[in-house]
Formats: sequence, C-alpha cells, structure tokens
Amino acid sequence: MSAGTDARVTLIGKPDCHLCEDARAVISAVCAETGDAYLELSILDDPDLADQYWEQIPVTLVDGVQHDFWRVDPTRLRAALARRTPVPE
Repeated sequence: MSAGTDARVTLIGKPDCHLCEDARAVISAVCAETGDAYLELSILDDPDLADQYWEQIPVTLVDGVQHDFWRVDPTRLRAALARRTPVPE
C-alpha cells in the first residue's frame, strides 16, 4: 500500500473483509501497472467513513470521487486512471 497525498486511488474497507482483500489485490496490481499510488482507509478508524460507507465496503475512490463498491473491475480502474486530472497551477 502506498501512502501520501499523491495517492489517486483510495480503498475504504475494514480488516478481515474478504471483499476488501479481493479489492486490495486488484487495486495493488493495477496501480503497480500504472505507477499510481493508492491509500487504504478503514471504516473502523473513522466514524464519518463508517457512517457514509458501511453498507458498501469495499469502496474505491479515484481522485476523491467514488468509483466502485463491493467489487473492483480492473479494466474500469485502468480506464479511470488513464484519464488524468489536470494539475492546478
């Protein structure tokens, strides 16, 4: 897992969640291919995330926008990461 503000992908999940483990594997593989960083957050550590996403985990955000939940499609994730957001000047 990569950390830092340069992460384009965020995985929101929780420990001991088999769907989260599956999502992590897909995100890790795709980010390794594309060179993009990802960050993982747990709903157990953040009550606001728990309130917002507890029924949907794992949730994937790309550039801060919800992209997928429950399952991560690697083709869709690659396509989303191929669309670069402009860097503010």
